[in-house]
Amino acid sequence: MTVPGDNIAECAPPDYDGDPMRAQILEAAQRRFQTYGFTKTTMAEIASDLGMSAANLYRYFHNKQDIVAACATRCMGERIERLAAVVTTPGQSAADTLLAYVLDSLRHTHQLAAEQPRINELVETVTELRPDIVHWKIAAESRLLEAILKQGNESGEFEVADVAATACTIQAMLVKFHLPLFMSLFSLEEQEQQARSAVALLLRGLEKR
Repeated sequence: MTVPGDNIAECAPPDYDGDPMRAQILEAAQRRFQTYGFTKTTMAEIASDLGMSAANLYRYFHNKQDIVAACATRCMGERIERLAAVVTTPGQSAADTLLAYVLDSLRHTHQLAAEQPRINELVETVTELRPDIVHWKIAAESRLLEAILKQGNESGEFEVADVAATACTIQAMLVKFHLPLFMSLFSLEEQEQQARSAVALLLRGLEKR
């Protein structure tokens, strides 16, 4: 798995779904993981849902850990593509783009947490088994934030000396709005207000003086 470069298009992860059968397996496995969790799901159950033998399933994935890693990569890739579309929306200021980025990330995370009650277990599992995937996601988000900061520098809105380091810091500061674990603590409306306040504070530090 490569770390995305300066080009936003490079933020997409490797395609795990090129093989139609692998894609079907991931769909079936994801339904199982979301309903029963990673621990209580077996390879035999995934195979049964697809009407195939467990032995045939092992032709496509080495084990359950391999499957959950592929599911996570696909989900993270979809998330990055969604955020990249926000970042590349024409006709908006860098400040507006940053706010739109944070709000879209929050709303997407809130929706996932509401629809997938087992998501925290899956996040914990992937973080433990495949931290490289999580590091990839962090790097991809930082690249998108870099693009926003560069836009702000070029338009004269921002004055950021070290764009890469600042983007990494902002990504870390916004983690509360990216993690499903925090979504049940406040209503979406409350969290949106918190996000707006956080972005307003960030903008005061980024603005050109």
